[in-house]
Amino acid sequence: MNKTKAPQISTLEAVIVLLVVLGIMSAGVIGWGLSPQVPVLLAMGVVTAWAMLRGFPWSAVNAGIKEGIDKGIVPIFIFILIGAMISTWIAAGTIPTLMVIGFKIINIQWFLPSVFIVCTLVGAAVGSAFTVTSTVGIAFFGMGVTMNLNPALVAGAIISGGIFGDKLSPLSETNNLASAVVDTDLFTHIKHILWSTLPAGLISLGLFAMLGHSSTETSLAKINQTVAVLNGHFSISALALLPIVLVFVCAGFKMPAIPTMLLNIFISAGLILFEQPELSLAKLTAIINTGFVSKTGNTSVDTLLSRGGIVSMMSMVALIVVTLSLGGLLVKFGLINQIMTPVAKHLNSDGKLVLAGVLTCIGVNVFVGEQFLSIILPGRAFRQAFNDGGLSGNALGRVLEDGGTVINYLVPWGVGGVFLTTTLGVPTILYLPFVFFSLLCPVISVISGFTGVGMAHLNQRTAVKTKHVTATEV
Repeated sequence: MNKTKAPQISTLEAVIVLLVVLGIMSAGVIGWGLSPQVPVLLAMGVVTAWAMLRGFPWSAVNAGIKEGIDKGIVPIFIFILIGAMISTWIAAGTIPTLMVIGFKIINIQWFLPSVFIVCTLVGAAVGSAFTVTSTVGIAFFGMGVTMNLNPALVAGAIISGGIFGDKLSPLSETNNLASAVVDTDLFTHIKHILWSTLPAGLISLGLFAMLGHSSTETSLAKINQTVAVLNGHFSISALALLPIVLVFVCAGFKMPAIPTMLLNIFISAGLILFEQPELSLAKLTAIINTGFVSKTGNTSVDTLLSRGGIVSMMSMVALIVVTLSLGGLLVKFGLINQIMTPVAKHLNSDGKLVLAGVLTCIGVNVFVGEQFLSIILPGRAFRQAFNDGGLSGNALGRVLEDGGTVINYLVPWGVGGVFLTTTLGVPTILYLPFVFFSLLCPVISVISGFTGVGMAHLNQRTAVKTKHVTATEV
């Protein structure tokens, strides 16, 4: 049985198609302010039409969509659970209690750097920027809005701290993935990326300290009013902190994210029934499904705490499905590799290798919008090039983190960007300038590549570099 030969795609053709895709998504999301689902779906339609005109069989389109979505099944389920966890944490009084405690112990005059530090510590403990943002992040965001701070700036401090902590944690999925892709020890990988993450974290802390210094006189009245409302309408107690303690306990036992969240939702639901024995099972399931609705009578508090639920994540789930489908098509038709592979052939210095690697990771984030693929695809394309250039797997792993992992949160149609916008209610394009950590990491990485500071080389450089380097498969 003869198989139909796949059409050959030129580099120029791949560049044109990808630029059209980028133009559609950026014009729709950034230019016209549309929700990203439709522009991404339109881009997917354009790529499908192009593939059919170029002679790709419909079976290839189907395969590309299936292969793309397959990578997102677990993240989709995790995000659904996060939606349920947010609503139960509010109903159980966990997030309101965190807000009340936060107002009492966090230095109001240095609110933003305090938030950055706390989110870093929590992120390092639980290994997930998503978890940090959707739990303590919501509490801090509510506090910042109460203090009349710029919501985008507050979101930037929360997100920067969460990502910084994620990069310090051995429980981080992206740390584990990046170290596996480059075939290096996890803790060696984390130690090496400190060359970028530590300076980026310290600079971010300094910037938040400069931008976030405020007077207590302008905010105490509203803070006291908010605390009174929270105390009057929610169960503010040490018991309400049980769900967040459970997160740390599960992290200590290295329990995976899904069973941790399922257990947390179950415990939170039990806590709600303990605090409100009159609550019917139907109302409890409604909270989990459609989210918590705050009815305190205080508009700002009700706006902040009416959120969560499985339904609240459905828009994001739709975006993940269409984004991963688009990414699957771009990979299946060879459009991504057609650009990455030739680039890797002409790199003859550490600085050029690092710059090209970082830009490729950023490019995959922009065109595909999926965090894991921004690690896997460039890792495959540049592994041999880094090896032939005398750079170790640790150097490549650092590039994958600095250009891939941390950038996904800044892409309006990316999985990370949409999740944060959905969770905090701040558009990606508004908080982007204030996520200093993510903006600094790739810059520091590139500077390191050209200066040689912190670069990990092989024990013995390759004597003769090959002229033609091809992408390797892992």
